[in-house]
Amino acid sequence: MYKKILMAFNGSREGRAALLESAEIAAFLKAETHLLAVAGMPPSLFLTEGFLPEELLEEEKKRTQEILDEGIKLLKGKGFNTTGHLTVGEPVEEICRVATELGVDLIVLGHRQRLSFAARWWKGSVGASLLDYAPCSILIARASLAP
Repeated sequence: MYKKILMAFNGSREGRAALLESAEIAAFLKAETHLLAVAGMPPSLFLTEGFLPEELLEEEKKRTQEILDEGIKLLKGKGFNTTGHLTVGEPVEEICRVATELGVDLIVLGHRQRLSFAARWWKGSVGASLLDYAPCSILIARASLAP
């Protein structure tokens, strides 16, 4: 069934829920696990002509590394030995690229329900975009709407 699982982790509550859910699946299947955190560059960080100062990039990479370390710690607490991956770029492209490079069978990510159509349209969805480009199956875990 699933022999390699890539967990895309962004540090959010939904991301943690997906991480723990996929850990249970991986344990049951005895699957190899990989944890991915993507340092994204919001358009507001780009300066004139697409130039991004090295300091801003390094700050974003450091913040994302902390998120990745948190995810690895959560998994180690559950008895997992997972491989962490840090990339920089657009999340959908990076998730698909790493999934292809690793030859994973399943991508797992969290999802937060947006309450309005306008919010969903304006911000978009990594999960929805992955449906069109992922090289394998996708599990989208939803966290409870309760606080």
